[in-house]
Amino acid sequence: MSNVTYFTRCFLGSKFYRSRVNLKLRLRSVAFSIDATLGQVTLTLGHQTNCCKCNVHTAPCVTGIPSYSVIPNHLQPVLFVTHRTNSSDANRARRNSQRKKIPPGPSLNTFIAKSQLRMQNDNGLGLPENDDHIPYLQRNEFWGNNRKVFFETYGCQMNVSDTEVAWSILQNNGFQKTEDPKMADVVLLMTCAIRENAEQKIWNRLEYFSSLKKKRRKSQMPLKIALLGCMAERLKKKIVEKTKVVDVVAGPDAYRDLPRLLSVADSGRTAINVMLSMDETYADVVPVRLDQTSKTAFVSIMRGCDNMCSYCIVPFTRGRERSRPITSILEEIRLLSDQKGAKEVTLLGQNVNSYRDISEETYYGFHSGLSSDETKLADGFQTIYKPKQGGLRFGHLLEKVAQINPEMRIRFTSPHPKDFPDEVLYTVKDYNNICNQIHLPAQSGNSEVLQRMRRGYSREAYLQLVDHVRAILPGVSLSSDFITGFCGETESEHEDTLSLLRLVKYNYAFLFAYSMRQKTHAYHKMADNVPEEVKQRRLQEVISVFRENVTEVNRAQIGETQLVLVEGPSKRNPAELVGRNDGGTRVILSNNRETLSAQDEAVTPSGNVKPGDYVAVDVS
Repeated sequence: MSNVTYFTRCFLGSKFYRSRVNLKLRLRSVAFSIDATLGQVTLTLGHQTNCCKCNVHTAPCVTGIPSYSVIPNHLQPVLFVTHRTNSSDANRARRNSQRKKIPPGPSLNTFIAKSQLRMQNDNGLGLPENDDHIPYLQRNEFWGNNRKVFFETYGCQMNVSDTEVAWSILQNNGFQKTEDPKMADVVLLMTCAIRENAEQKIWNRLEYFSSLKKKRRKSQMPLKIALLGCMAERLKKKIVEKTKVVDVVAGPDAYRDLPRLLSVADSGRTAINVMLSMDETYADVVPVRLDQTSKTAFVSIMRGCDNMCSYCIVPFTRGRERSRPITSILEEIRLLSDQKGAKEVTLLGQNVNSYRDISEETYYGFHSGLSSDETKLADGFQTIYKPKQGGLRFGHLLEKVAQINPEMRIRFTSPHPKDFPDEVLYTVKDYNNICNQIHLPAQSGNSEVLQRMRRGYSREAYLQLVDHVRAILPGVSLSSDFITGFCGETESEHEDTLSLLRLVKYNYAFLFAYSMRQKTHAYHKMADNVPEEVKQRRLQEVISVFRENVTEVNRAQIGETQLVLVEGPSKRNPAELVGRNDGGTRVILSNNRETLSAQDEAVTPSGNVKPGDYVAVDVS
């Protein structure tokens, strides 16, 4: 037996070559030993070697490539080769053989046994208990050892939910949470990439954490900074290239890997995992609420998006659409209701009403008993991808969630107008604890702009849907999203958006100026030709029209008695409380028994109202 070590760089004579050398090994049996630290490969040979050019039966010489007995093509490695003839090769090979080898990976039997063991346990979500431990790595290599983690979350409600998932994973691996960044060993920023100004906030915040990192005493553990979420997924290693302060970059589907990534960062290296998954939903992870006193909670029911609107970066930062199993969702909501005292739950997803749980087909039959007509899009709506068939749909999930606790309010966001079957609307109508509130993101009031946005509907189809929703749900609270200054938007097209706002009269809306995003269809095919000052001027006009309308809508509610869920004290005045009515409108009420109805059973003996109480208020 002889050992020949081939290093990952090739020196032939005095020249240095980086080209690959394909070793066509002809060998009956070869044992590979890979040293990841030195980047070399040792081949243990079962017979004497010879050089293919000089035919000398010794160690390989500098004039050629060694030739061996036949080995199948799929076992032919591609290596960088160094031929060495000095006597140190044997000593080097001996030292390498004494190095600590990575233990063999798990066998098929290992995975089978582990799967059988998991099926005997339960994590409280109706699914097999999850164990994120990697069998061929020692758990103590990435154990948190009570290190303190500080979280900052930016962006949408989905990022809040993701932060709670990430915290659950870290907590299960020996980390603790702190509210003071100066006391933290690890800072995690959950980022947003939907617009340029959202990312700019992160860059500005990194300057502060950079100074905090430099001030850290040498006697203390070095501060580690991790960027998570959509911005991490969009920029990937560019984040590290732009700023040297970031130690870990993790995309939305890599939160399970956080303990290992932080362990890699502890060794002084930058750790990056931005791989997107086709099936990750974190269904077996029980989120840990960041605010344990809150009476409201977010529950993610799906991840990703398939709509591919021309302006939107979400499909590229969160991946393809996949739905979480209904059993996991229902069990999490039961835990929130029974153990956490939640009084309101919001179901989250990029497009919640395209939810499909395929995993439940074996229990409920193919297509959930629905006819093919019920899976078609509404009149005037279209999609660039084939509509999904089969599985449990969002209307079924919504009904099951509403039945868990009649005293717990249910909301959902964000739907797409093209996926609004009547079954969802009638479910909202039939259950009093499902809030009479629908989010209908329009984005623009002009059909040509909507076509360029690839939204799949016209202005006329959208208005027809609004009328249909209001016919089934009288008094429904409507909200929407609008973008001003999209590619090629003219003044006439902008006026159509203003007129749509006046026609519909939304209860509230989310209004933004367009921000070009890389990778999107608009980035590759369109010109961002509306000047920034024009975008901002149009945005202010949209805001002005919306405020006029919402003032009119709110005045129409004066004199009504509404049921309000109290969320907590007002930030402006501690003597006041803030809550939301059924339509999602913020309501300010006095924390004084004298101003509350004598019939209000939520008033405590002390005369105060608690967060989580339902209060009947007279709007004035």
